[in-house]
Amino acid sequence: MKASKNYMNNIRALVTGGAGYYGSHLLQILSANKSIKLGSLDINPPLEINDNIKFHKADIRDKTLLSKIIPEYDIIFHNIAQVPLAKNNSLFWDVNVEGTKNICNISLECGIKRLIYTSSSAIYGVPKSNPVSENTKPFPKEAYGVAKLEGEKICFEYSKLGLPVTIIRPRTILGHGRLGIFSILFSWIEQGVNIPVLNNGKNIYQFIHSDDLANATILSVKTKENFNSYNIGSENFGTMRDALENLCQYANTGSKVYSLPMKPIEIIMNITSKLNLTPLAPYHALMYGRSLYFDISKAKKELGFLPKYSTDEMLQQSYNCYINEKSKTDFKDDKSIHQKSIQENLLKIFRIYKG
Repeated sequence: MKASKNYMNNIRALVTGGAGYYGSHLLQILSANKSIKLGSLDINPPLEINDNIKFHKADIRDKTLLSKIIPEYDIIFHNIAQVPLAKNNSLFWDVNVEGTKNICNISLECGIKRLIYTSSSAIYGVPKSNPVSENTKPFPKEAYGVAKLEGEKICFEYSKLGLPVTIIRPRTILGHGRLGIFSILFSWIEQGVNIPVLNNGKNIYQFIHSDDLANATILSVKTKENFNSYNIGSENFGTMRDALENLCQYANTGSKVYSLPMKPIEIIMNITSKLNLTPLAPYHALMYGRSLYFDISKAKKELGFLPKYSTDEMLQQSYNCYINEKSKTDFKDDKSIHQKSIQENLLKIFRIYKG
């Protein structure tokens, strides 16, 4: 995918969270357009550094430092966030809320032309009905979703003061090198371990490929309204069981999908999460067995957004990346040992109810 759209030429764009999974991918795509002056703001340098990217080492809670960086740019792609895996409610608020307020405040003072805020589908909690549209009332049910919704509210308030803002709400991101919590799933499948779904696994679950999300994000730069929001997801998706069964069949390692009762497993997942026995966060326990998918007609109509990847294509690509990356290392460092311990704990949890 290329970022050579005319409305992106000769602009100065800052990507916050440029060292994160999605932020680094967005940077890579934007850097293909040599006319864009790019900046990455993060506490860590971008994964790939080139002559077209200026690195700003900064914490978005540092207002003094932000006030020196933001005036260099026209557009801000704001991606920095403490994600559910952090399981730290105070950080959710300090970074996702107070940090976003700092970005908005200084952007307004500097006359930023547009702020694109990457929010989350977690703001909707467990929707009463699907598909979810931009008119669906948000109702987050855990701390991460609450903080991301508060970030949206801050953006909206600053838009009324004159800061042009676009909200992008992605479904669960997959694609190039996407591991994180998925590395546990991919490791199990590689080993031929059976994969659990909750209840019958017939809950409908939507993902979004990082390429498609980046495309929607870049397209949103051309919006004219002072405030707008877009729900972004794939078009080709189905049930959680179908997604996992198709991936198991693709990997051909002997893994099968089996069902577990949702309520007791959800309780156990939440308890073990609080005790830090697993990396699973309350959001994972809440949504793994429940349906959530977006109506993306607004993004298609107003942005010209056309997602390319299906759920099967995304999972297969991410699985292949996991296998390829693993082959480059021996996975004998402390991190992989810790990961193995996590996998064993999770297996014990899920096998309690296995028949």
